[in-house]
Amino acid sequence: MSDDDRRLSPVNSAPAELVETEGVRAGVDAHLEAHVLALQPALRALSPEAGELVDAIAQMLSGGKRLRAAFCYWSWRAHGGSADSPAADSVLRVGAALELFQAAALFHDDVMDRSDTRRGLPAAQLVFATMHLRNGWTGDGARFGDSAAILLGDLALIGSEQVFAEALTGFDPETAVGALRVFNHMRTEVTVGQYLDVLAQVQPWGSDPAADEERARAVIRAKSARYSVEHPLTLGAALAGATDESRRSCTDIGLPLGEAFQLRDDVLGVFGDPATTGKPAGDDLREGKRTVLVARAMAHAVRVGDDRTTAMLRDDLGDRAMTETRAREIADAIAATGAVGEVEDLIGSLTEEAHRALDAADLLPEGRRMLRNLAHAAVDREA
Repeated sequence: MSDDDRRLSPVNSAPAELVETEGVRAGVDAHLEAHVLALQPALRALSPEAGELVDAIAQMLSGGKRLRAAFCYWSWRAHGGSADSPAADSVLRVGAALELFQAAALFHDDVMDRSDTRRGLPAAQLVFATMHLRNGWTGDGARFGDSAAILLGDLALIGSEQVFAEALTGFDPETAVGALRVFNHMRTEVTVGQYLDVLAQVQPWGSDPAADEERARAVIRAKSARYSVEHPLTLGAALAGATDESRRSCTDIGLPLGEAFQLRDDVLGVFGDPATTGKPAGDDLREGKRTVLVARAMAHAVRVGDDRTTAMLRDDLGDRAMTETRAREIADAIAATGAVGEVEDLIGSLTEEAHRALDAADLLPEGRRMLRNLAHAAVDREA
């Protein structure tokens, strides 16, 4: 298949439309809504004050592209799953479990990164810190907010496990065990990836840009790439009873595509439009994200003796009080190094690697076509 054939697909590559195909979003959202509706009386029976937790979880679950769920479902279809079978609803329930796991990761991530916003709204820890202030409660409001957000992440994690267990009842024991193995590995890997990300933020930075980039890519693979694309693909294949060889092809497709997906996030974290991304301009700079993008910029600045850019990336990265003007100055300095073009080239090469693997995989045509479009949607986006 030529590059032109690969890019010109009869399915619209907009994520919002792709995830509607065969009712994936509607099915996943229905399972998420059912989980929230069941959680509401359970928590409020413990205490009326626990209702705030349900509202926060519902808010987090209301957003998102549902790409992970879509990758899982269409991998299942591509490996032989039938949309008319009873198992289809169980696969959508697995997608809901993936979305709950994503919600848990976001609750925890926002605390660790000290993020103030999530999808254009105040992050959970800020909402609960504000509630503390509004009510005139004693103690440290920020600590209360952090504690609430951590517990929200734990509740979402518990919910993810519950929904996944319910989904597995729709499959034979051997299939269920194989899928559980993938799900458990995914959860362990993301947790370790989160730690590696935290560790990277406190290690020496800027003196060895090549090591900085190697560390950044290791974090990407463990924390984001595999659970964003590879594991959902592998889960779908496992639920379809695919062979070990077919599951390995999911790695060949999903790992480079997942890395490209995160690299796109890293570019948007510095240069994205806040109205589209739901994050303030330059938010990754304030959070001190030591991404491949800034590692490439630092490498260029060191190589040409650009002391001004080197100093900005070394000293200003992670400044929580950074003004929008200063964020724009740093973004402009990064752009001037040529790092954005280099990362775009890397995104392109990783995406092409994923497409070659997708072409070579033993998949049903309709499923392959949808996975190809989802791959483009994951990378060619502005939010």
